[in-house]
Amino acid sequence: MTEKAAFNAEEWSKLVEAPALAALRVVAADRGGTIRESLSLGRAYAEVREEGGGLLGEIAATPPTVDRSELKDREAIPQRTEQALREALSILERNATPEEVEAYREFVLKLADTVAHAHKEGGFLGIGGKEVSESEQKALDELAAVVGD
Repeated sequence: MTEKAAFNAEEWSKLVEAPALAALRVVAADRGGTIRESLSLGRAYAEVREEGGGLLGEIAATPPTVDRSELKDREAIPQRTEQALREALSILERNATPEEVEAYREFVLKLADTVAHAHKEGGFLGIGGKEVSESEQKALDELAAVVGD
């Protein structure tokens, strides 16, 4: 099992930040539901922490810090997220086991999917809305393409 000590502070920060950015990518895909999406994100992190230790548990236990100035432009979020995910996966591939890299990939996609399903989009007063909007699905597909590389 790879431990936090295998990474320097900058690497660790990137490992922690990338999943949060992936979730924010989905949040930014559509307006509305931000509170529900944020709450679902917190629950998803809590589930990973409760499931046990390991590298993924340590990552989920570290509060992510995202530079908000980078995220003011909603148009920049997809590129920033892709860059962060590629960097994080590269770091993991150098320092962690293949099983840990795969668990990280699954964690990122689970967070994004949890956020996408947290709030129905469209409709009126929650009636007739879609579980996942087209723009959220597009974000999920883009994340899967990046993480699956």
